[in-house]
Amino acid sequence: MNMEIAMERMTQQVQSADPVEHHDSDDTKLFGFWLYLMTDCILFASVFATYAVLYMNTDGGVSGKDIFELNFVLVETLSLLFSSITFGFAFICAKRNKRIATLSWLLVTFALGCVFIGMEVYEFHHLIMAGHGPQRSAFLSSFFALVGLHGLHVTAGLIWMAIMMVEILKTGLNNRSITRLNCLSLFWHFLDIVWICVFTLVYLLGVIS
Repeated sequence: MNMEIAMERMTQQVQSADPVEHHDSDDTKLFGFWLYLMTDCILFASVFATYAVLYMNTDGGVSGKDIFELNFVLVETLSLLFSSITFGFAFICAKRNKRIATLSWLLVTFALGCVFIGMEVYEFHHLIMAGHGPQRSAFLSSFFALVGLHGLHVTAGLIWMAIMMVEILKTGLNNRSITRLNCLSLFWHFLDIVWICVFTLVYLLGVIS
């Protein structure tokens, strides 16, 4: 009898310790992801610095004010900024365990991200077809490198988002999926901040200068 009571108490202790252990694991994952974002900040800072050095080196070719279309880029920017808002709605729904609402907002976010990437691909294709490819000058090389690097990150975020939608559809919302959504949320908002810097320092100043 005493043995059964002891076993029951041990089981209860293990069960009560599981949430704490899982919480610690989630915190560790989030901390690790923050470290990754810091390394990504260094990467983008390096590319921004390269662009700042080379943006005047047009080699007699076009400059930013010759090729940038602010109205087009503004629509592109708004699509990404709104996607950050819709992702926030998705995460709120996920915390409230509303699977259908979470998937719906993630789908809207995914669509807005695809609009952003589609417009960026169109811009690159248009510039290359007009003879303004990355090999034309140092300015264009740094421009394609910076904007293209951000575009690759957004594409990676879209792939991650698609995987998350499939996972939530199959297994529902649990602590693991919410932690992954939290990491993806940090990544997506980080890309928004980087793009605001790109829009301001590359496109806006490029048209003005």
